[in-house]
Amino acid sequence: MGQKPILEMKEISKEFYGNRVLSSVSFTLNEGQILGLVGENGAGKSTLMNILFGMPVINQTGGYSGDVIIDGQKVIFSSPFDAIAAGIGMVHQEFSLLPGFTATENILLNKEPLKYNFLVELFGSRMQTLDYEKMRQQAINAINKLGVNIDPDMLVAEMPVGHKQFTEIARELERANARIIVLDEPTAVLTESEADILLKALKKLAKEGVSIIFISHRLQEVLDIADKIVVLRDGKLVSEIETSKTNMKQVVEWMVGHSVESKAKDNLSKNISDEIILSVKNLWVDMPGELVRDVSFDVRKGEILGFGGLAGQGKLGIPNGIMGLFPAGGQVIFEGKKLELQNTHKLIKQGLAFVSEDRRGVGLLLEEPIDWNISFTAMQVQEKFLKKLIKGLIKWRNDKEIEEIAKYYINKFEIKCTSTKQIAQQLSGGNQQKICLAKAFVLDPKILFVSEPTRGIDVGAKKLVLEALKEYNKEHGTTIVIISSELEELRSVCDRIAIVDEGRISGILPPTADLEEFGMLMVGSSKQN
Repeated sequence: MGQKPILEMKEISKEFYGNRVLSSVSFTLNEGQILGLVGENGAGKSTLMNILFGMPVINQTGGYSGDVIIDGQKVIFSSPFDAIAAGIGMVHQEFSLLPGFTATENILLNKEPLKYNFLVELFGSRMQTLDYEKMRQQAINAINKLGVNIDPDMLVAEMPVGHKQFTEIARELERANARIIVLDEPTAVLTESEADILLKALKKLAKEGVSIIFISHRLQEVLDIADKIVVLRDGKLVSEIETSKTNMKQVVEWMVGHSVESKAKDNLSKNISDEIILSVKNLWVDMPGELVRDVSFDVRKGEILGFGGLAGQGKLGIPNGIMGLFPAGGQVIFEGKKLELQNTHKLIKQGLAFVSEDRRGVGLLLEEPIDWNISFTAMQVQEKFLKKLIKGLIKWRNDKEIEEIAKYYINKFEIKCTSTKQIAQQLSGGNQQKICLAKAFVLDPKILFVSEPTRGIDVGAKKLVLEALKEYNKEHGTTIVIISSELEELRSVCDRIAIVDEGRISGILPPTADLEEFGMLMVGSSKQN
């Protein structure tokens, strides 16, 4: 690792819509160095990187103050193209791939090698065609740098979510002049084994002289991979320190401003009913990248049931199929009645709710305000927050009730925003996730499916969300089904945990079972209990 600074960010400050999100933040990045950038949601990490990458949203909202210095020279990037030309690549938290294109086409997008043919002599260079053979080889070389097995000819729409993330990263690695790569929550959608592969690849790249800014809420990964850690809190720099001189506890305290302790689930204090509220038999789901072949399980009234397993094995497909977001079949009995799996509106009316893992694509109305997002589904499906005349023949919004419920959940979930009228897409990913959860709670469901509830959420917010789910379960008696890629998360809140492998449930264990038992189920070494 070299000692020459390749990047300096000096006194960076930024405001969004009157809300100061960065205040005089400064740090340096050396050649071949891995810098771990950490902080709670809303701390300013993504905004800081958007400034570095020249994202249009920065200039569109008044720009920023401070200096960005590359190789000792001050730069001002007016667009991401300027940043890319300077050797900076960025993999954003939300995917920016073209779903109808292959992995190769996405990796080489706008960098495609062209093939000469005789028509060029007659009609000019516009008659050159894509050199697909060379494109494919270049894509394979970029994928191989990561040490993963991805089909270069597979459409992105058909990929499991982990493969999409690797394709995004391979696209940045393929750039010939890549000198600085920013990774925003790169392992949030990866399994532990996939994350290990990525971390090893990043260390190898750093040794080759590539500088990396690694943003993650998985602090152990940051401690394992980073040479230096930069901690932000409320838009301010709290610490810039060599990783060898700090530890997990200290970093967490810097992030949240106080000590954070985790508690294991107390399974002895809760009485679970023997009543079966939901019975699923032979469920199959046709969801790209999610294999659900033949899933059967029962959910007891009032319990918190968890679903875990490796990426692409089917755990995410289960709630998406039951709630009608993808074609599904089999038999699902809820409170003694068979459900219509392709009728989402009716399912919500019957008392089911779903917090999707895809908060931007499914969970939110991105261009609408917070209060509208929280209340809209309950208003549309259950006719809440409406004033009525003549037995409901005339209806109009009860804006006062909508404002009150939005303020309640903003306070309860500590959503960082300027007001209830702030547009959802202006919020950080973690705060968007909290809105999705609030929207589901407003429905007062009898059974709530929550898929990847803490993906992209920081340490403090993660604890808040998990505690909110446990509290809602306890106070309302609501049955909750949680799907998560993080086994420790499931063990901290669930009464039972089902492991999905190759589209089927390989077993169901109590959260107190040994990690080895869960691991064996994930590789299909046991039968369903």
